[in-house]
Amino acid sequence: MSLLLLVLLVACALGTITAQHRARKSFVELEAEQVAAKKLEEEFTQLQLEQSTWSTHKRVEAVASKQLGMKAPDAASTMIVSPEAKAP
Repeated sequence: MSLLLLVLLVACALGTITAQHRARKSFVELEAEQVAAKKLEEEFTQLQLEQSTWSTHKRVEAVASKQLGMKAPDAASTMIVSPEAKAP
C-alpha cells in the first residue's frame, strides 16, 4: 500500500514540475511576443508619421510639378460643369 502511495506521490510531483515548467516557458514566450508586438507598434507609428510627411499637399504638388511637369490650370481653361446642366 505504501509503495502505491509512493508511486502516486512521485507521479504527482513530476506532474507538478512539468506543469510549472510549461507555465514558465509559456510566460517567457508571452513576454517575447509582447516585446515583438511593442516593436511592431513603434514601427507602425513611425511609418504612419513618415506617410503623413510624404503625402502632404505641398510635397505632392512639388513632385507633380518638378517630376511630372504638371501645373494647376488657369482660370481661362477651367470650365465648371454642374450636375443639373443638360447636354445640348
